[in-house]
Amino acid sequence: MSLLDYFRKQRKSTASVARERLQILVAHDRLRSSGPDYLPQLQQEILAVIRKYVEIGDDDVRVQLDQQGNTSVLELNVTLPDEK
Repeated sequence: MSLLDYFRKQRKSTASVARERLQILVAHDRLRSSGPDYLPQLQQEILAVIRKYVEIGDDDVRVQLDQQGNTSVLELNVTLPDEK
């Protein structure tokens, strides 16, 4: 291997790049769909309750269910706007 080969970028074919992106999307979709059926509805209801007090967008509330051994952990992330 020469010194110049070290600095050259190997170009990936567009097919391999597209395949990698598709694998990422499929893995992300599997993670999202592996949760219980009530999670999307729970997220919408939490969003509705928070909107009674603060204006937030649809993407500002995330609900995720994680398995840690024999325990299920419900994680709720809410991004609130800055106070004015």
